[in-house]
Amino acid sequence: MSPCYSDVIGDNVVPAHAPEDLQRWRRIHRDRLIGERLDVSLAVRDLYARQIAEKLNQFLPDLAKLLVSGYWPCNGEPDLRPWLSSVRLRCGHVALPVIAKKHAPLQFRLWWPGAPMERGIWNIPHPEKCIEVNPDIVVVPLVGFDNAGYRLGYGGGYFDRTLAAAPNRPRIVGVGYEQSRLETIHPQSHDIPMDFIVTECRVREFNR
Repeated sequence: MSPCYSDVIGDNVVPAHAPEDLQRWRRIHRDRLIGERLDVSLAVRDLYARQIAEKLNQFLPDLAKLLVSGYWPCNGEPDLRPWLSSVRLRCGHVALPVIAKKHAPLQFRLWWPGAPMERGIWNIPHPEKCIEVNPDIVVVPLVGFDNAGYRLGYGGGYFDRTLAAAPNRPRIVGVGYEQSRLETIHPQSHDIPMDFIVTECRVREFNR
């Protein structure tokens, strides 16, 4: 362990010049936050998901002809599949991300209720191979988030690589639970900030 590293793993205690310590810090908080949200009852998580959906509707009222990428929930993430179905009823289009190859940018494939699905690299369902699309809005699940709009994810870097390589930068909306807020995730040069972060309590907008 680096001699400058503190034994107290708080929100802000991590050396800026030790990448291995930052990775350890993120892993510790990632595991803690996933465990804490899984401890929340399914009924409460369902309530939070409905509250998040209501807030999405408030600042995304007109989605006609727009393509929205969502996600298939896992590990206690907010289940926004009913909201994604409502996007189609509002004349929008929906896609889901696909990990087609490890350590490569994500693909986005059209999705609709009842669409043929298959299991991906981490056993997460995604649409079977079809035409790839470029979303206008990307809704990204958060393990954690900070006051500057940066997202703590699962550590694979897929969303960061994808958004960095996007030909036309989509609007990025992070969704998660208020209990997952950190003072900072200690963002690095490769971390892509969110335009909005939506929790069951509020909508945060970040002017870039």
